[in-house]
Amino acid sequence: MNELQLELKNQLEKYRLQKIEPYMEHDDENEHFRMDIFQELGSLGFCGMTLPEEFGGMGLNYQDFSVALTEIAKSSVAYAVTISVSAMVQAILNEFGSNQQKENFLPSLTSGHEIGAFCLSESAAGSDAASLQMTAKKVDGGYILNGSKIWITSGGIAKTYIVMARTGGEGAKGVSAFILRDGTPGFTYGKKEKKMGWKVSPTRELLFHNCFVAEENLLLSEGEGFKVAMAALDKGRFTIGAIAVGCAERALDEAISYSLTRRQFNQAIFDFQGLQFMMADMATEIECSRLLVMQAAKDYDRKSPNAKLACMAKLKATDTAMKVTADAVQILGGVGYTSEYPVERFMRDAKVLQIVEGTNQIQRVVIARNLKKEYTKH
Repeated sequence: MNELQLELKNQLEKYRLQKIEPYMEHDDENEHFRMDIFQELGSLGFCGMTLPEEFGGMGLNYQDFSVALTEIAKSSVAYAVTISVSAMVQAILNEFGSNQQKENFLPSLTSGHEIGAFCLSESAAGSDAASLQMTAKKVDGGYILNGSKIWITSGGIAKTYIVMARTGGEGAKGVSAFILRDGTPGFTYGKKEKKMGWKVSPTRELLFHNCFVAEENLLLSEGEGFKVAMAALDKGRFTIGAIAVGCAERALDEAISYSLTRRQFNQAIFDFQGLQFMMADMATEIECSRLLVMQAAKDYDRKSPNAKLACMAKLKATDTAMKVTADAVQILGGVGYTSEYPVERFMRDAKVLQIVEGTNQIQRVVIARNLKKEYTKH
């Protein structure tokens, strides 16, 4: 970790312990998102870290961003995910948007004043995202959108939405990407999901009924929406991995701290070799995950993105988070299963990290495809 990253980590540690940590158990129970926390993180520069300074960002790299997400996740996976997804929307606009689109939508997102949401999944199009059915029919001056999206992170609290819809025939080449704003006529919200974890972060269904979107809000050209979506997901994979590292690290911290003070049979339970081996394995897996995440981020920073490594980072880090949080609950025993300690929350939050930004089964498919290409080439 370089000097800048250490400074970012220390600043965020101080902030999360003072401003996020005291509310998390209450807010998790009540499914309450605090916009003031998100906006304060924005005022500190953490909501637009990788965007150019001309659009209000900090101009930092993805390695720096990964360090920040890991630290925030130690107190709240939900807030870290909100920042990560909003940053994905910013990256889409910065990479594929016109100058006018960037000027219109980026400053409010990079400042943390508003949240961005990424809208790809549908009820019949999850892992097979290219089969999405939502339509965008060309009319004078724009498009009419009809259909729905599900599992949308920050649905209802976000203001800018990147929405994928079908403008052409079947498959990926028929998909286009649009920028929509909260409050657009014909764009409404469906049910808010009741979830196992990420309770602070709302997940909603989006509904579109004869919703007009101006042609100027089309990203790139018709038929290029799937390319936009996949480019965003490549970055999203290792940023989710960074969040998983923070989740796992906090669970290990809790397990070690508890085991050093909890006494049974006249000794701290940490001194039992069975638990020592568990915690040694937990620490090792976390460090492996961190190294994969940082290498994937470094590749993107060097302009040589490695999709296989990004998938590996997401796969390894999120599987590790699930295993480490479950082991942390086991080490704490009965109290670990109660909300008196945060490990049960982190265990619940870890589960969906294995599902979002492409399930871990899909990560394995992509990794295998890349292996086949490499070996066939040789």
